Amino acid sequence: MILNNIDATWAMNYFIEYFGQYERIDQYLKEQKLEQVKNFPFQLPGMADEDEFFAKFDISPEDMKFSVTEPNGQIFDRMLNKTSSHTNMSSIPGKSIRLLVTETTTNTIVGFIRLGSPVINSKPRNVYLGRPLQTTDMDEMGRFNNSAIMGFVIVPTQPFGYNYLGGKLLAAICCSHHVRDILNKKYKTNICLFETTSLYGSSKSSSQYDGMKPYLRFKGLTDSHFLPLLHGEAFKKMNAWFTERNGEPLVDADASSRKLKIQTKMVSIIKESLKQQDANLYEKFSKFVNKTRDLTEQKRFYMSDYGYENVPQYLKRETDELKKGIHYDKFTLENTIKWWQKLATKRFNKLKQNNNIRNDLEIWHEDANIQIIR
Repeated sequence: MILNNIDATWAMNYFIEYFGQYERIDQYLKEQKLEQVKNFPFQLPGMADEDEFFAKFDISPEDMKFSVTEPNGQIFDRMLNKTSSHTNMSSIPGKSIRLLVTETTTNTIVGFIRLGSPVINSKPRNVYLGRPLQTTDMDEMGRFNNSAIMGFVIVPTQPFGYNYLGGKLLAAICCSHHVRDILNKKYKTNICLFETTSLYGSSKSSSQYDGMKPYLRFKGLTDSHFLPLLHGEAFKKMNAWFTERNGEPLVDADASSRKLKIQTKMVSIIKESLKQQDANLYEKFSKFVNKTRDLTEQKRFYMSDYGYENVPQYLKRETDELKKGIHYDKFTLENTIKWWQKLATKRFNKLKQNNNIRNDLEIWHEDANIQIIR
């Protein structure tokens, strides 16, 4: 598909006008989130999702107990979207498991976890393994798919996250043998590798996942460098415009990651059309796309081996047996919570001493003024 000069120029300006309003990724995410908020269902006071969120901020972490359960998917997604700054996907290809973490002495929710199939290629993982995965080797790919999982959502309710280092609690739970067992039973797998990335990109020198050894270790920055997505009415308008000119949708209706593939196709068509018709506009749009990709940044990449000492060799099929390392027993659910309680108690006591405990639930709504990405 090649656009004429007038259409290619209009489409180029549409992208430039849309993304030109954002200088930082938090601005883009907030605008995207507020668009989603408009579609939240009305809930009566006293019967809203947030009434089930942890809100008793005079309890010490030492007195807390937790459970990890698989909730109803629709309820999970609805509640998550009340606290997460991201517009989270409901339908995910590959392995996908949602976990709700509840503080049982108050019977209230402290966080959300969603795990799924990791990407096939990752620079930090390649360094860890000593080479890229052999994507043409079906046995090796089968071993990887049966052994690795990624954390896509690790989101504490707020201000539980702020007052008690809730992000570290959820991340440690992701690395526990308890969660491994849930995954292994559901998918008949032998999970031994957990991966996740930072919320912020390379512009931040730290992450909530720092200081979590031996559970999580920083392994470098990802190579991800992609254009953020149009959202809401902006995407619908552009998709309809391209479909009309193409005579059919740009991407099949049942394609995975359909929205990403549609926008990637749009940008490709615009660039190729401008390249053939106006070299100056082609150069202008190419520079703009490259600059806008910087909004997403590279992410800080973290990995866990659940206490096994030979995960790289196992993934590369150099051995068929996982060997327990010296830290293996630290990865029980009980021990991950104990590890968190020590850190969280120091945090809580310091905030309490300085009268900095936050008590108001931070929930997304149309007038929300939430500053942090989570």
